[in-house]
Amino acid sequence: MNDWTPKPIPAASLSRLSLTPEEGFVLSRLDGSTPVRHLTALTGLPAERIQAILARLIAQGALLDPPPPPSPVRPPTAEVMPPPELACPPEAAEAAPEAAEDPGEAEDEAAMGTFRQLFERRLHPLAADERARLARESADPELSALCFDPVPAVIHSVMENTRVGLAHARLIARHHANPVGLEALCGRAAFAADAGVRRWLVRNPQLPASLFRRLWAGRRLMEQFKVAGDRDVPEGTRRTAREVLRARFTTAPAEERVELILLTEGRVLTALSGLPVDGKTASLLCGRVYRSPGLIQNLARWSAAPPVLIAHLLKQEAVRRQPQLRLLLQRHPNAPADARRE
Repeated sequence: MNDWTPKPIPAASLSRLSLTPEEGFVLSRLDGSTPVRHLTALTGLPAERIQAILARLIAQGALLDPPPPPSPVRPPTAEVMPPPELACPPEAAEAAPEAAEDPGEAEDEAAMGTFRQLFERRLHPLAADERARLARESADPELSALCFDPVPAVIHSVMENTRVGLAHARLIARHHANPVGLEALCGRAAFAADAGVRRWLVRNPQLPASLFRRLWAGRRLMEQFKVAGDRDVPEGTRRTAREVLRARFTTAPAEERVELILLTEGRVLTALSGLPVDGKTASLLCGRVYRSPGLIQNLARWSAAPPVLIAHLLKQEAVRRQPQLRLLLQRHPNAPADARRE
């Protein structure tokens, strides 16, 4: 179960769910790409509590059911392991859940096509004031169709409709092409906190940098890093995400900084060039055994790596076995003087 990636149901309405604050908090952290094994670090809750909350969210219809366990029966053929240079890198393993399609994604796309056709053929010819009136009073399918309206005033009216839910919010986040309308959407805290809404907002080229900063400045470093490196996100938003990441890194707890460095195999350090770390962060980094050549290499190329970390890395067995890693560490400007003479 630790390898399962919880996926929220897009059509689930928060107003119809009976959730405790703790359950609502966990649901807000589910983006459809984070596996269960990372939720303890992401939420601060013990693994047993996470499992209990996920089970309740499934029972309430907020999450898709987990996939069935794989069959224990394996063919008797010998498995050929790829050489290290061809093995799947950690970043590819992390990205795999994002690449997998939701079981209902094709159905959702078909529904969106129907809503768009309804808007373009029946609703769009109406005057904007009339569409705004309908947006306040209509039910589905007209309400979903009006989420495609390009006029911000209509989106404001959609937000005033008592029937509006997460499915409508996600349609607006994905398809509305006016920053004013996106601001109206995020005026509802429950919608702005939803993982599906955030997923589509960052992919929307019209997302204002000021709105991104407001919504993401307090998010965890790992979530900000994912946005900064997501190729489906427009470059302008990725650039803003990198700026927010650097600003957040300087104030984040030491444990969160270390989590970010380790989970990204040190790849994040390129974006953090020139930012120093405090003594607690250095101490936590020095309290680990390092076996990954990629992580060691990225740490060795980090100009702000503390001297104690360089000294600690030089003692690792993986460094002793690979002269190129040792040489890279010895050339670091913060390497101990005695190590440079060896």
